[in-house]
Amino acid sequence: MTETVTISAVAQAELAPTGRLRAGINYGNVILATRDPASGELSGVHVDLVRELARRAGLPLTLVGYDAAGAIVEGIKSGGLDVGLLSYEPARTGEVAFSPVYLEVEATYLVPSGSPLRTAADVDRDGVRIAITARSAYEYYLLKHLTRAKLIRAPSTHAAFELFAASRLDALVGLRPRLVVDAEMMPGSSVVDGRFMVVGQSIASPRGRGAGAQVVRDFVEDAQASGLVARILAKNRVRGVSVVPPAAIERPADRDLE
Repeated sequence: MTETVTISAVAQAELAPTGRLRAGINYGNVILATRDPASGELSGVHVDLVRELARRAGLPLTLVGYDAAGAIVEGIKSGGLDVGLLSYEPARTGEVAFSPVYLEVEATYLVPSGSPLRTAADVDRDGVRIAITARSAYEYYLLKHLTRAKLIRAPSTHAAFELFAASRLDALVGLRPRLVVDAEMMPGSSVVDGRFMVVGQSIASPRGRGAGAQVVRDFVEDAQASGLVARILAKNRVRGVSVVPPAAIERPADRDLE
């Protein structure tokens, strides 16, 4: 791996004003991060990635776990977090500064045994009730695009599955690799064909700390182009996600660094 990169004192201070890089990890997204229920230890792709960011920046790291992405955004906005590893959400670009997207995952639906719903397009029907994690990337998207089905919200990914199962709802929103695992816990259930969106993964940081945000963006671009992201995925045996090719990485507008 690349050796520690020298960054300016201004950039380091903006990236981590307390002298420690405080990183929010969404362990509700079990594809990319998990939390040990006994020890509370966080691990996974996003943990490995932010450890490398901290190492290259020459900063000690504090990991803070959350079971939903919305709380990470609030932590960044309030100043309690310096970075958060979570889904890229266009609706939140005015609240936090996002790095380029480095991974993409299909979002689709899990349906119960005997469901007449076969494809993602089938789900938007009158009377269909969909379990969803509140304030997730999916919610913002589906609120704009669903015209007939109804969203039933839960506070976390795990709670959404429990709601789906206990209330016998018609569908559960999620990332395809996670839904495949969920299907194994509900005999007869299945993941529909197709997708309704692709969810990109990004590192968010506070707006107004442009030099710090630039360090994050440079790191993400290098991690993608150098193969670091692919190696971390392989180490954690994660499948069902797509690494964004370097040529597909779009650098956000300069105003996003302000």
